[in-house]
Amino acid sequence: MNDIALIRCEDYEIEKLRVAVRRAVDLIGGIASFIKPGDKVLLKVNLLMKRKPERVTTTHPAFPQVLAEMVIEAGGFPIIGDSPGGYHFYNRNVLESVYETCGMKEAAEKSGAELNYNTEVIDVPFHEGKKMKTIKTIRPVLEVDKIINIPKIKTHMMTVYSGAVKNMFGIIPGSYKAEYHLRFDDTADFADLLIDICQFSKPVLTVMDAVIGMEGYGPTAGKPKKVGLVIAGADPYVLDVVAASIIGLKSEQVPTIIKSRERGLCSGNLNDIKILGERVENVTVKNFQKPTVKISMNYYNIFLPKFLRKLLDSHIKPIPRFVHHKCTSCGVCEKSCPPHAISLKEGKPYVDLNKCIHCFCCHELCNHDAIKIKRPWFLRLLLR
Repeated sequence: MNDIALIRCEDYEIEKLRVAVRRAVDLIGGIASFIKPGDKVLLKVNLLMKRKPERVTTTHPAFPQVLAEMVIEAGGFPIIGDSPGGYHFYNRNVLESVYETCGMKEAAEKSGAELNYNTEVIDVPFHEGKKMKTIKTIRPVLEVDKIINIPKIKTHMMTVYSGAVKNMFGIIPGSYKAEYHLRFDDTADFADLLIDICQFSKPVLTVMDAVIGMEGYGPTAGKPKKVGLVIAGADPYVLDVVAASIIGLKSEQVPTIIKSRERGLCSGNLNDIKILGERVENVTVKNFQKPTVKISMNYYNIFLPKFLRKLLDSHIKPIPRFVHHKCTSCGVCEKSCPPHAISLKEGKPYVDLNKCIHCFCCHELCNHDAIKIKRPWFLRLLLR
């Protein structure tokens, strides 16, 4: 089903959001067409790290609150959950802290939803996968009947855009995300992996938090940017085509859309999508800052063979730069680096660029704005 609903919502005031989310879901068939009485439903939010909602790194808690209310009205049992990124173990103490800070505990209390505290990790065969024939996932994914995907619209330094498909990477337990980054350091391969994970998890409905997004150096170090929308659809691949276009990204600039198109999951063309509610041209955000470094590389990633991409990457790829006066010596960057390219010297981080795979996990998980992205001179010349 290619129907995508676009409904304006100017802020997170709960009554306004209730109206907007319900209207969006009603336009694509209503909650009862997705959730049946007795269904256990995982509300898969984006809880990348322990941050307050106003920093726009995570899904705003008003979204799972409203959707939990709707699931209960449909006779279902909502469970809010995610696996935060980072080096730490996926355990109850971490989840409790993240839920509290990100506002999910309050959302659960107000709506009647449960919070997931099951931290069991399971390997599940997935023979249909292109990159992965076994998926390592969190237990609740297998225990629920349905998944509602609730991503945040953001830019991303590795994948350009973080939306519906990318959000399902959160079903991979925290520390294992780094392992997957290491195994699939090529952006195109990583995009295929993300699609495998989305295909495996099969969310029945996606409702995107596009009220306030993140632009620039996302998914954690960017800036808040108002989009003013609730975006809903049954098909996450099609929804990403619409959402990306609203923030000024073409389908050929987003690796997950490129790979979705190659695999026949979407055409990448807005003309093939039935859009309900607002018209795309009326809600497109002007001057949404994109991660231009990654966009520039995607053009040659499309048509060059992998060995030439890797050669060019060595001269054109951005690198992490550590701002030592902001660094608190917490060591998160060192512990979360998949290839162990970062080491601490006298409490401050340094990177071995010969080992760096440019996944930017360090940048993504630094909570102190102590890691910037440096563009090589050759790339700066190309982008002038």
